Amino acid sequence: MTTPLASTGQTPYSLVYGTEAVLPTEVMMPITRYGLLTSIMNDKELTHDINTIAELSEIAKICMVSYQQRIANTYNKHVHIRAFRVGDLLLRKTFQNTVDVIAGKVFNTWEGPYLIDAVFGRGAY
Repeated sequence: MTTPLASTGQTPYSLVYGTEAVLPTEVMMPITRYGLLTSIMNDKELTHDINTIAELSEIAKICMVSYQQRIANTYNKHVHIRAFRVGDLLLRKTFQNTVDVIAGKVFNTWEGPYLIDAVFGRGAY
């Protein structure tokens, strides 16, 4: 795969081997990218790529963390934190497996009301 990933900004091949992937057709046909490359220049480029592989890896890690934060922000955009206190009344949504089988299409979508008598923390009541 020679397409850079959105999460790292690098191709998987470059992350593993430290250099760009070269397709066989690019080697066979003279193009400006590789047509002027000599064996001495190739050795210099490979040495440079080997020396900068750790830096490439660090940049990829930074890009991945940034990408994960953007995904988390997008996912959590519509999350609203609700805190309940002792004495509050609330309703609980019924799910497909908790609904009475005989009810058919017409059934209550909420059950309760429930009284909160203790708060255990982190959303547990």
